[in-house]
Amino acid sequence: MPTRKDEPETLAKFTGSLVRRAQQRHVAVWLSEVSAEITSVQYAALEILQRTPGVNQRQLGDELDVDRSTIADLVARMVRNGLIARSDDPVDKRSYVLFLTAAGKKQLAALRPRVEEVERILTARLTPREAAELRRLLAALLPERAE
Repeated sequence: MPTRKDEPETLAKFTGSLVRRAQQRHVAVWLSEVSAEITSVQYAALEILQRTPGVNQRQLGDELDVDRSTIADLVARMVRNGLIARSDDPVDKRSYVLFLTAAGKKQLAALRPRVEEVERILTARLTPREAAELRRLLAALLPERAE
């Protein structure tokens, strides 16, 4: 019968278990280094909107790989918090286009160095080559996007 001591070794053979544990570590480091108010998904949305202002809500959801109800909630929360503004999409009246507000741009600039610190902490025991390989391998686990 496996003992409690053997459990991590046994679970370490399962990719999903390691991914879950790595995600838990990411969340803990994020909370301590970045913010308890802005989630990593919200940060990613800020980065996307900085890069592509005026993207519609559906496209933002696709970029973040979240479903329609999740992106609707995320956008509503970020609008309430003054980080983004939304307006009717001139091409599709059933959709919204999104932009960073001045507060959103300021928040993004303040968070960037902290997010870099999270990356440094998470990959501290890896060489730069290993960190790049880890990102490549994790990306390979994700489904390909239909463009």
